[in-house]
Amino acid sequence: MTRLRYMRPAVSLAHILALLLTAGRSAAAQRIIDGARHHLGTPGDPEWAELDAGPAEGRELVLTFEAVASARLATLVVRQSDVRLEWDVRLNDRRIGRLLPSDADLWNALDVPPGVLRDGKNILTIGPPSGRGDVMVGEVALDLRPRADALGGAVLDVRVKDRASTRGIPCRITVVDDRGVLAPLSVRPDPRLAVRPGVAYTADGHARLGVRPGKYVVFATRGFEYGLARRPIEVAEGQAPVVALELSREVDTSGFVACDTHVHTLTLSGHGDASIDERLVTLAGEGVELPVATEHNRLGDYAESAHRLGLAAALTPVIGDEVTTQRGHFNAFPFRRDETPPDASVEDWPKLFRGIRAGDDPRVIILNHPRDQHAGFRPFDPKNFNGASGELRPGVGFDAVEIINSGAMQSDPFRSVRDWFALWNQGQRVSAVGASDSHDVARHIVGQGRTYLACDDADPGHIDVRAAQQGLRDGRGVVSLGLLARLSVDDKFRPGDLATGLGETVRVTVSVHGPSWTRADRLELFANGVKVREQTIPDGSAAGEKGRAVWLLPRPRHDVALVAIASGPGVTAPYWPIPRPYQPSLKDWTPRVLSVTNPVRVDADGDGGWSSPRYYAQLAIELAGTEPSALFRFLERFDEAVATQAAALCHPTGGLERDPGFARALESAPEAVRRGFAAFEQTLSQP
Repeated sequence: MTRLRYMRPAVSLAHILALLLTAGRSAAAQRIIDGARHHLGTPGDPEWAELDAGPAEGRELVLTFEAVASARLATLVVRQSDVRLEWDVRLNDRRIGRLLPSDADLWNALDVPPGVLRDGKNILTIGPPSGRGDVMVGEVALDLRPRADALGGAVLDVRVKDRASTRGIPCRITVVDDRGVLAPLSVRPDPRLAVRPGVAYTADGHARLGVRPGKYVVFATRGFEYGLARRPIEVAEGQAPVVALELSREVDTSGFVACDTHVHTLTLSGHGDASIDERLVTLAGEGVELPVATEHNRLGDYAESAHRLGLAAALTPVIGDEVTTQRGHFNAFPFRRDETPPDASVEDWPKLFRGIRAGDDPRVIILNHPRDQHAGFRPFDPKNFNGASGELRPGVGFDAVEIINSGAMQSDPFRSVRDWFALWNQGQRVSAVGASDSHDVARHIVGQGRTYLACDDADPGHIDVRAAQQGLRDGRGVVSLGLLARLSVDDKFRPGDLATGLGETVRVTVSVHGPSWTRADRLELFANGVKVREQTIPDGSAAGEKGRAVWLLPRPRHDVALVAIASGPGVTAPYWPIPRPYQPSLKDWTPRVLSVTNPVRVDADGDGGWSSPRYYAQLAIELAGTEPSALFRFLERFDEAVATQAAALCHPTGGLERDPGFARALESAPEAVRRGFAAFEQTLSQP
């Protein structure tokens, strides 16, 4: 247990004086309990690799300080970062709150109820959590005034306009102090604002934010499609300067609707921290035009809130449901408000899907976060799913799968992309989607992961939901996490299309787009999940189009599915940080922004349709049999994805493995065949 006393010698005197001086006339009301930063966690078992350099002090922080009993409300301000578990904050054995669950470096303000402070010795305790996890915490101040007075000695009158229209615009305002820490904010209650430490979403671009006197940087953003406005400012006690900012659209998404198919509220889901009103303000502030309410086994309808807040013209809310079962979570939409949610007690997937689709309107079903474990079940666990062949034991039957979930990131951000490739190679035409899974105002940014669906977007308040739904099912969408990739074949076929009538050379064009505050450094082209082209982008920081590649490919010898991926360094800035993985498999993590297109199906054999690698593997076995040498010779005309499917088809019988000539024949087989069989064999050794 770590025990620290008030004004311990290790605290920087200059730092304490600076804190007191910037408080101006409020200095007498504020006391620095502790000026140090502390790494708390399990000693010797850091959650993240970067914490190895500073061993954890323990699982609990105890600070002792002198005070005078108070009969009025006071405020405790604590700096914190990397908080994932519930860390209680107790003063004199009374719980006054907890650290906010957030990766961000922020100032957390907690109310100290009357009568909690004592004359003389007081003890502040933070932690311990119920599970394993690390936090950075410290720099604790006690202000003897209520929160509004303690945090609102000055005001930032922020006004954000759209540069083109000169009107106020829904947006996110981010405020950091001179050390880059999210500042504590104080505001008057307003349903058109959603405020958390350092973050204020506004429905009309205007927010009066109470702050402590000092130096700040104010940012304005409006999600992926807009640029960034920034202004440093210093404000003194009693001042209320106007902070005027302008935002410009930087990414042209004409003909595409910005959709987040995985959205929650505290009001209906029962966890997180966003009310329905706050959710609508955050959706508008991030530029999400088609949000789907997915409220854990109940139907959520945001339409009334959108109208009441004056946001009905900015978006078209869709009634959906996250069907939360013991064997996976599935988003489904649309529903009517008078319908009954599907029965989530059903564990058999085919029966569950029939129940979800029951009704007059066809529904989209999306498999959510397939690599995450809930209720002891992981859909893409090796015992259920083969990551090379795409064989899924419970069956498929869903229309789409989340390959990016920004609220539940994977340690390897491309892991779910490879899983999706395997599904396609197995013959499952499942669309890729991106979503945020946000339950919060600021912890996980709503719409950070999103899907751009090819659909009429001229009137965001009246989007044709049926057309968007069909576009999603047909694969006419692009997954976006900070970038937007575009793919065309012969300048006319795009994701969701079947490319036919091809010549001997196929022209493939890939471009990547994004705002000025994201960067792209790589373009990749995959055929049946195998990388066939790659190009680096020397300077991918421009607004709008960041890079382009034109590749001339020989027409493949068999049908393939072409997918483009653009990626770049992850955003860590406080106005749009990509969160750490939800259920990490590694202690090291490097964030990336990326975009993944849905496939263009290439009819290379000219039969007017598209055949999967699974189909070609079945054909190879039917025509050549399972004698290794004969089969491998036949597979020479195909890529490694077909070889992987052939290995999967042969494995249940054990025919190839039992053949004494198998290893020798494989050793002399073409490289693509060897790679395909090796990919499948590797999955057999996974636990």
